[in-house]
Amino acid sequence: MKTEKTVKILVKGKVQGVFFRANVRKKALELGLVGYAKNLENGDVEVVAQGGGAAILALEDFIRSSPGASAVEEMSRMEHAGAFSSFDAY
Repeated sequence: MKTEKTVKILVKGKVQGVFFRANVRKKALELGLVGYAKNLENGDVEVVAQGGGAAILALEDFIRSSPGASAVEEMSRMEHAGAFSSFDAY
């Protein structure tokens, strides 16, 4: 049986206005994850991902790589509670 987990990742840097959320959503869907990526008022992006541990680690590696025109300066990860049925970008 597949063990699913849910994590919240806060991402700081140049991550708004550079298609960061769309890139994260695309990668998350490729990895079979559900959750969301949304802009925060302070310029950060909050990513919540639910799925297999290996897929979540792959998404974290993708985020660290500063996809597209983004420039990820810092990210923090914490366990999160929640159930999702899709991956959305707000």
